[in-house]
Amino acid sequence: MAWDFSADAEFEEKLAWVRAFVREEVEPLDVLFPGCEYLPLDDERRKVVDPLKQKVRDNGLWAAHLGPELGGQGFGAVKLTLLNEILGRTSWGPIVFGTQAPDTGNAEIIARFGTQEQKDRYLAPLLGGEIFSCFSMTEPQGGADPKVFSTRATRDGDTWVINGRKYWSSNASVASFFIVVAITNPDVAVHRGASTFLVPRDTPGLVIETSHHLFGSYPHEPGHALVRYENVRVPADALLGVEGHGFEVGQSRLAGGRLHHAMRAIGVAQRAIDLMAERAKSRFTQGSTLAEKQFVQGFVADSYTELMPFRLAVLHAAWLIDTAGERAARTEIAALKVLTPKVIQSIVLRAAQVHGGLGITDQMPLMGMFMSGLALGLADGPTEAHKVNLARQLLGGYEASDAEWPTQFLGRRIEAARAQYGGLVAEVPTLPSGPPRILSA
Repeated sequence: MAWDFSADAEFEEKLAWVRAFVREEVEPLDVLFPGCEYLPLDDERRKVVDPLKQKVRDNGLWAAHLGPELGGQGFGAVKLTLLNEILGRTSWGPIVFGTQAPDTGNAEIIARFGTQEQKDRYLAPLLGGEIFSCFSMTEPQGGADPKVFSTRATRDGDTWVINGRKYWSSNASVASFFIVVAITNPDVAVHRGASTFLVPRDTPGLVIETSHHLFGSYPHEPGHALVRYENVRVPADALLGVEGHGFEVGQSRLAGGRLHHAMRAIGVAQRAIDLMAERAKSRFTQGSTLAEKQFVQGFVADSYTELMPFRLAVLHAAWLIDTAGERAARTEIAALKVLTPKVIQSIVLRAAQVHGGLGITDQMPLMGMFMSGLALGLADGPTEAHKVNLARQLLGGYEASDAEWPTQFLGRRIEAARAQYGGLVAEVPTLPSGPPRILSA
């Protein structure tokens, strides 16, 4: 089957519109309303942002990550990649297009596992772009290891009672509802003993103890919260999906989210290359422009040769999803989770170096871009954990050989050749007895 990353002419026209729209109308929001992407719109921001969102809707590009039955466009993963790599150039892009994390992943699992009542209550306003949501899974004592989760949900008649603490609950301070992963059966493995619940923000006992910010963030940003659930009582129909399948719900969300991060990372890296090239062409020192220095030329070339295969790898994973389903792309998504932070950090650091001291000031966006790469090496699980899982997946496709001599050991290869062709030749290997003959014309 041929790999096909192309888009039809109609969608190419849409992408051309998106490029111009993002450059001219969305990118200015990054300096007009810095750090306000996840804050509820006040009257001033609404006057600017709502008309932009309407333009996206009018062009049939709103919430492109979901199918049309859920208010999205049903473009598929390849087209979503081509769109998201443009939106990744700006902080406000995903907000204006209704594709911002973590709400995209939260919307996807409600769409996939939620009842119709849950979709009406939570999914509809989330897709409308009027509210934000919070995925509350990580715990302060356990980090990325769900096997040590201690937050419990206990059945009490027609209700569930949740107790425990969660950390890295992003956007908790502005979220209208929380998706909480809790242990409902501590006597079995977490893969069969965790469940997922939809909890409204105003539920008694839900307490945001504090919010922590990534280095360099604005203090008014929502940040990442430490949340305490103290006898939080929710009705039985707050269960999202099937009891005991919370890990499955969470993993389905995280896999798609990792690919979306990689899609947007293409835009981050390409923007860094653009900034690097512009500075190299503009800055004159030591008798020539930076663009004429071989060191800088190497920076530009190395950055492009890193981005090109990364972009193709993202498109390939997207193509696999479109043609064979998300499960077929598990290995590729795991590899992209490892690659994404490396590509951003590597390219952005070169761009900063070309800018000199200016590159590491708050007058340029490069350090913020670099921090996004660091964050993606930890978000949804650390890179090291994903390397281990990736290696397990890859090694699962191989069989052990003789412990003493590998299959490619010359003696074993000669044996195999003798078994295949021994009846046709006198000996293996068969070698010429003299120098090669020169044939006359």
